[in-house]
Amino acid sequence: MSTFDERENAYENKFAFDEETKFKIAARANKLLGLWAAELLGKDDAEAYALEVIKSDFEEAGHEDVVRKVTADLDGKATADEVRAKLAELTVTATEQIKNGK
Repeated sequence: MSTFDERENAYENKFAFDEETKFKIAARANKLLGLWAAELLGKDDAEAYALEVIKSDFEEAGHEDVVRKVTADLDGKATADEVRAKLAELTVTATEQIKNGK
């Protein structure tokens, strides 16, 4: 294997690792958002609701599908902007958790 092939392989592996990490961070942030919303809603099974929020992120690219779902479910308890702000805050938390192996 040539040096060029090794370098190309290393870049591909790094790209795959970075994409997997981004996915894990987004999923963790969505879970944390779901747990937060479940608490506001007084849900008994917060984990189940958090899973619904994670699944809602597969509807379209970006986080707007999650924001729409949670905002609609909260029904006036938080605005879309408040949900976006909370998701941004929780993305920082999720990044720290994933990078620290939690």
